[in-house]
Amino acid sequence: MPLKTFAKQRLCQPLTRALGLIALSVASLSFAETQVLDKVIAVVNDGVVLESEFNERKNSIMQRLEGQYDQLPPESVLDKQILDALILEQLQLEEASRYGMEVSDQQLNGTIQQIMSNNGMSDMDELATSLSQDGLTLDSLREKIRRDILLNQVQQGIVTNRIRVTEQEINNFLDSSDGKFATSPDYHLGHILISASSSASAEDIAQARAAAEDLYQQLQDGANFSQLAIANSDDQTALDGGDLGWRKLAQLPELFAEVVSNLDVGQVSEPIRSGAGFHLLKNIEQRGGGEQLVEQTKARHILLKTSEILDDDTAQEKLQKIRQQIIDGADFADMARENSEDIGSMLEGGDLGWANPGMFVPAFENAMAKTEIGEITEPFKSQYGWHILQVVDRRQEDMSDVVIRNKAAQMMRERRFEEELQVWQIELREDAYIDIKNKDLEG
Repeated sequence: MPLKTFAKQRLCQPLTRALGLIALSVASLSFAETQVLDKVIAVVNDGVVLESEFNERKNSIMQRLEGQYDQLPPESVLDKQILDALILEQLQLEEASRYGMEVSDQQLNGTIQQIMSNNGMSDMDELATSLSQDGLTLDSLREKIRRDILLNQVQQGIVTNRIRVTEQEINNFLDSSDGKFATSPDYHLGHILISASSSASAEDIAQARAAAEDLYQQLQDGANFSQLAIANSDDQTALDGGDLGWRKLAQLPELFAEVVSNLDVGQVSEPIRSGAGFHLLKNIEQRGGGEQLVEQTKARHILLKTSEILDDDTAQEKLQKIRQQIIDGADFADMARENSEDIGSMLEGGDLGWANPGMFVPAFENAMAKTEIGEITEPFKSQYGWHILQVVDRRQEDMSDVVIRNKAAQMMRERRFEEELQVWQIELREDAYIDIKNKDLEG
């Protein structure tokens, strides 16, 4: 300790030594006082909730609620809710640790940069100044972001995996009007209207038709749709270049929907007659529908899980030796059968089959994307352990039906997520050891 060193260096100076001892005593008292102030108010399995953590959360919540409501619940009720939230967070963070989930500096820095961008800040000094006005520091912000990312990761990883969606449920959803609407294509449309009401004279209608056909021909010859819309359209979107934004077919008049469904991207319809006049529609962009080509990757891997016996360094070193043996001529499949701890693939020589993007955890996806066909990666770590992988082949596959079914399944999982999250959190708490030291905060 600096104070002890300070005292030792001046043992021959009585006055200074005395002052040093006084300073040391004051520091000791201050330290003891800090210990008393920052006491444990709840034990949660192997972790704790500190009083300082509770007070910080309470102050933040009270500042947010101040002025929003005429009357708040009694303070004792709020205190109980705040402690419950902190206990639940601690339980979830312990789960994240158990699964080896981590937040990289890159994730933290990227999130901080996004915060700065959203608030119009140009550098870290500006952010630090803003935080200091609220009694916060950059370190406390980084810790809060790290905590929030971990909570999100563990919730998404565990809860989503608990939700099962059957093929029959997907079929039922796709057959429903809700499902058909949700999974139908989105069209980014442009629109030009040359007005001519149904009560207009034959001559006026003929003039409007001729004007629309002239615009159509100009567009076929390469004219700019937006410029023609601004100069000629009678629709309220004229000044926006005729931009209708993104629409689904079900959101369009039946007359338009039938035409739009047959337009290729970039194509403009011939003039369409309605009670309002003549319309030209352009399919500017399209999302969904049509052929969905997806690059699939065929890969194989070897996994080593870390434990009390096998630490990170040893696992990495062992995989490096296995990798070199394969490069020197050993068969990858044989080495996977002998060494891999991925039960699902080891008997198949580490073969993972054809995989679509997003099937694996980010660390594995990133390594696979950067690897050439035939190449073996250096050892890398994911939340499951240490891997080496080899990309065997790649191909383009039309996944139109699969994409639609995956989208439907994902939507159904999202709808069930909150309910399943609550169930999982209740189970976590029921299975946990929780000892609330501050009896005033017990429910």
